[in-house]
Amino acid sequence: MDSELELNEKESTQMTTDNTQPTDFIRERIEEDIRTGRFGGRVHTRFPPEPNGYLHIGHAKAICIDFGIAEQYGGLCNLRMDDTNPMKESTEYVEAIQRDVRWLGFDWGDRLFYASDYYDQLYAFAEELIKKGKAYVDDLSAEEIREYRGTLTEPGRNSPYRDRSVEENLDLFRRMRDGEFEEGSRVLRAKIDMASPNIVLRDPVLYRILKMPHYRTGDKWCIYPMYDFTHCISDSLEGITHSLCTLEFENNRALYDWILDALELYHPQQIEFARLELNYTLTSKRKLLQLVREGHVRGWDDPRMPTLSGLRRRGVTPESIRNFVDAVGVSKANSTVDLSLLEHFIRDDLNRRAPRVMGVLRPLKLVIDNYPEDQVEWMEAVNNPEDPEAGTRQVPFSRVLYIEQEDFMENPPKKFFRLAPGREVRLRYAYFVTCTHVVKDPQTGEIVELHCTYDPATRGGDAPDGRKVKATLHWVSASHALDAEVRLYDRLFSAEDPNDAPEGQDFRANLNPDSLETLTGCKVEPSLGDKEVGYFCQFERLGYFCVDPDSVPGNLVFNRTITLRDTWAKIQAGQ
Repeated sequence: MDSELELNEKESTQMTTDNTQPTDFIRERIEEDIRTGRFGGRVHTRFPPEPNGYLHIGHAKAICIDFGIAEQYGGLCNLRMDDTNPMKESTEYVEAIQRDVRWLGFDWGDRLFYASDYYDQLYAFAEELIKKGKAYVDDLSAEEIREYRGTLTEPGRNSPYRDRSVEENLDLFRRMRDGEFEEGSRVLRAKIDMASPNIVLRDPVLYRILKMPHYRTGDKWCIYPMYDFTHCISDSLEGITHSLCTLEFENNRALYDWILDALELYHPQQIEFARLELNYTLTSKRKLLQLVREGHVRGWDDPRMPTLSGLRRRGVTPESIRNFVDAVGVSKANSTVDLSLLEHFIRDDLNRRAPRVMGVLRPLKLVIDNYPEDQVEWMEAVNNPEDPEAGTRQVPFSRVLYIEQEDFMENPPKKFFRLAPGREVRLRYAYFVTCTHVVKDPQTGEIVELHCTYDPATRGGDAPDGRKVKATLHWVSASHALDAEVRLYDRLFSAEDPNDAPEGQDFRANLNPDSLETLTGCKVEPSLGDKEVGYFCQFERLGYFCVDPDSVPGNLVFNRTITLRDTWAKIQAGQ
């Protein structure tokens, strides 16, 4: 058996600003193992999700660590579905997991495995433990097992069935396998130590009766191995060198060692790190599933969800997530990361790569009275000022335009510099215009149309006489604009800790009622008409957006990925 790992509890990854690799306590241990020749110098990791839900932002850290470290040291990383619970697992989740890992930029080659691949071997190992006198069939109910287990301050008590003979245990276990007993009537337990200070070692359950089909093995089994029994043996069978996992498995390491020792199997080295937790975010699969089933969101890939599929649909790039994970680093101390840090990396990546376009979310018609009625000019627009190689595009300009409703005020306050009666502003890439009068709905008094004049001498630049304006507005040509639906997403929860709910309520009380606003009748420039699902861009002055899968020709749908600035922080500061 390998000696128990003593880790240097450094708080976080030591990042560098150049192209050198980061270092942390995991990499330092791996480098020591390579130096000493342990595992023959091999580095072989695995990412072992349970296919009982969609992967979320917390999993992204584990994925980047497992695959990233293997890649860094020229090793291998397996993708394994730890599918030991037929009640919650499905092919849908398996396929979603594979999509998400690939989307993040990683690949497992031909090394896709399932714990269910090992069911026959696991059963044989369970019988071996029985034959060695290290496992027994217990008739206690689940509630009684909890009562017998004891507490953190009191030792547990031995089950009255703990001293059954090897022959009786083998007979009962085989009859469990053959479906003779009812669910909940018997389990197989390891015989370790009911007085152990580590409660995990107080005769844990290894197998239980579940009379339901498995999504891969069908009706072959009516008993299923527990996760802890399966996980460590699967790692061993696959020749994993470094089993990297989150801190909640630290106490389980002693059980994994006991199982592998008892079966005289090869030992991978387990190393634990802190999981990724974000404020304003839930990563409990059970609670996320509850949100889906109760209709609080539109599915696992709802852009408000912290799932990788939700982030992808929202327009978040995999590069931004990987950069975020690198910045957070690897730690041995649990902590909560501010969601605004993730948002910073999303903005930073999109700012560098997203093409600029013009879209108007709440259109207000603007008519340029002195512009020729049938004339169309094509204005040269910059695609991305952050990327000189992005080039330019041609945007149509005509007599009738749309601007944002909020860019006009009839009676503006002192610090409002956008369009108002008698005021001159610049139209982006086009001309200076001056508002001459407004048209209102006679019934409601609402402003429905603006009339302006333009200065032909200001095309694409400043006025020849040197006069200045204090605002530049985006716009779209009314006769060329495409109709669009735009979904404005915000944080799903309004509380920093979604679980911190008023007495008598749960996390659902903290759902943000303003997490989604759907706008119809929006207008976007014609260049967006042929963009594919997932195309991301910046609507100038408004934020970053992407094409949603609901979008079809003639019915464009855009999701707001993120605003241009951290408006949430300002809102919270003002409360």
